[in-house]
Amino acid sequence: MQGHRRAGIRPGIVDNSYVRAAASPTLGCVHWDRLFEDLEGQLASEWEAERAALDAESERLRIARLDLRSRLQTLCAARAAGMLELTGRRTAAVRFEEIGADWIAASVQSERGTSLIPLGAIRGIRLDHGQLLASLEPTTTTASPVRERMTLGFVLRDLARRRVALTIEEHDGAPTHGTIDRAGADHLDLAVHDSGTPRRAQDVRAFRVVPFSGIVRVRIEGDPR
Repeated sequence: MQGHRRAGIRPGIVDNSYVRAAASPTLGCVHWDRLFEDLEGQLASEWEAERAALDAESERLRIARLDLRSRLQTLCAARAAGMLELTGRRTAAVRFEEIGADWIAASVQSERGTSLIPLGAIRGIRLDHGQLLASLEPTTTTASPVRERMTLGFVLRDLARRRVALTIEEHDGAPTHGTIDRAGADHLDLAVHDSGTPRRAQDVRAFRVVPFSGIVRVRIEGDPR
């Protein structure tokens, strides 16, 4: 009793001021779970940012390698509509149909038949924004590999064999109607006659040699078959 009084402690009272509180195992687990969740979130964000950067760079490289023909291939596969700007300040509202090695086939608004247009005669293509973005994507339609290897000369030689009447538009000058007599490697011989009449010797008004490089459009009004 006297010892308690000397220490300044009243009898019957327990002093816990120097006893450390026991740690709660539950609180410790919650603290570590939150820490790991934060770390996982940070790591996932870093991975997502890195993947987005890689995807963006990969897309830039893909578009850098994209050529005009590939975009026209996608437009033809979708049968998209657009406005073609051609050599000689010509324009044509078209629906894209087929593509070959160096030409496209398109139907022109307000005209009958099909037009063959050399890729070299295209000076611009007007599209709406949705079609513009869609043309950047690779086509999902598998086109005939044989058809895509056909050159303009190959098609013109076949039209000559079938004696199909057609109209040729050149860089300069008025359109010329006639029938192709023969087609060489880079030019054709055209028998000029009136539209709506077959190629008969008495109806031929002139013969012209037309270089492929001068052709802007070949209009085929009838069925080439």
